[in-house]
Amino acid sequence: MTTIGAQGFTLRTRFAELGITETLRRVAAIGYRSIEISALAMTPENVAEIAAASREHGVAVDATSAPLTADDGHSLTQDAQGVADAAVQLGSRFVRIGMFPTAAYENADTLRAAARQANEAAPVLADKGVTLCFHNHAIEFARVGGDRVLDVILDTAPLVQLELDVHWIHRGGLDPVKTLRHYGDRVALVHLKDYRLALPNAEAYEALRAGDPGPVREALFGVQFAEVGEGTLDMEQIVRTAVEIDAPHAFVEQDATYGVDEFDALALSHRHLVELGFGDLLG
Repeated sequence: MTTIGAQGFTLRTRFAELGITETLRRVAAIGYRSIEISALAMTPENVAEIAAASREHGVAVDATSAPLTADDGHSLTQDAQGVADAAVQLGSRFVRIGMFPTAAYENADTLRAAARQANEAAPVLADKGVTLCFHNHAIEFARVGGDRVLDVILDTAPLVQLELDVHWIHRGGLDPVKTLRHYGDRVALVHLKDYRLALPNAEAYEALRAGDPGPVREALFGVQFAEVGEGTLDMEQIVRTAVEIDAPHAFVEQDATYGVDEFDALALSHRHLVELGFGDLLG
């Protein structure tokens, strides 16, 4: 059964300001019982605190994050065993790669090289009962040599599963529901991230009157990340499709909240999901 939790990237500034324990306490107070850890250094001290706070507040750490390479060494190429051990300590069955290093997107050969690195790390995690996943952005739906970037990655890394982000699927020009169904049994995790078109705010027009058209132009030709149910995506059908394809976990994520408190944004998404009839998936 699919469970719905919160994605830690939404709370990256709150983790820094409030600390791990208080942030997870507030996540639990909203009603989430699951989280995916992201943008938080996986030091031994942090991992220990995450594990303790998870138990204390009843928020399961259902997925963690790791890059291919990292300055602190907590990466899949430098210490795959350490990444696996941290996931096990937190009770996570999934580790996700947020994106390949930017150099990997130069051409098909560099993409395949990065994918092979991920594929080589996957068995190290699998030995500990942990599945490695790759998270998409819009760029993975570009084409290289006639094939979509995402398909090049998946063909080269057959041991790696997917974390599909529905906002970035839509921004990449594809239909989220059809894409979830297309990749079907490769999808382990889903990001529930809405997509919003918004008129320029008052501050943008103040800047325009002061002679700076930049903020207005940016708003008129841009899109926003939105709370689930506050954007244009059919989130009810998206969640139903995630359940249909047996994705174990979905996580509410909002990369930017545009002045709204991040906890309030997550609470609004939670409320809409309950209203849509998915309260049971939220635990």
